[in-house]
Amino acid sequence: MDNVCKAIHFNRVWLSGQVAAEPELSHSNHDQVFFRFFLSVQRLSGQCDVLPVMISRHQLQLTPLHRGQHICLTGQLRSFNNKSGDGPRLILSVLARQVDVCQGEDSNTIRLCGTICKPPTFRRTPLGREICDVILAVNRRYGRADYLPCICWGAVAQQTAALPVGSTLALEGRIQSRSYTKKQPDGCCERIAYEVSVMRPLRPEEWAEKEGGHCIQTPGVVY
Repeated sequence: MDNVCKAIHFNRVWLSGQVAAEPELSHSNHDQVFFRFFLSVQRLSGQCDVLPVMISRHQLQLTPLHRGQHICLTGQLRSFNNKSGDGPRLILSVLARQVDVCQGEDSNTIRLCGTICKPPTFRRTPLGREICDVILAVNRRYGRADYLPCICWGAVAQQTAALPVGSTLALEGRIQSRSYTKKQPDGCCERIAYEVSVMRPLRPEEWAEKEGGHCIQTPGVVY
């Protein structure tokens, strides 16, 4: 993360796993109808992340999906600001761009390039493990952006905690799900949170090679 680079914001997801539930009608937007299903992706530890996926009716017609199928997909991680007051305020889901029925091992990779929009939060677990929480704003078309919670570990957590708001950060990681208890006036309830677990930052030359583009060295913008 010592390198600096100016780059277009980027958001790409690659997942391979098992369809955990039949697709259900979700919503419509600009004359497009979307369905929602959950994809179970097994980690190396054997634990599974169960991730929400949005897919258009058109994609679903091209590749019908059913519970138990093993699929591969590419897409983007999207955020939605829930103003209903019911459930979490920030809702995350993967927007599928391409889906294929496939065989093979489960996989879970995300690459992001965006802007740090809130001061990073550095903390230590009771066992002394260093963690840094950061919100990355990733621009998309038409002036909108996705606000994606990321969690960094160890040395990467230390480096990220030192970055000021407005820094550009490029990273590789995986999308994870975790359960937590939410305290409410009428008691407690179990909820599931989704976030990007950061594996490593991306170097400028690595980014250019992966995307076939180029990086312009610019002071004040941290990669």
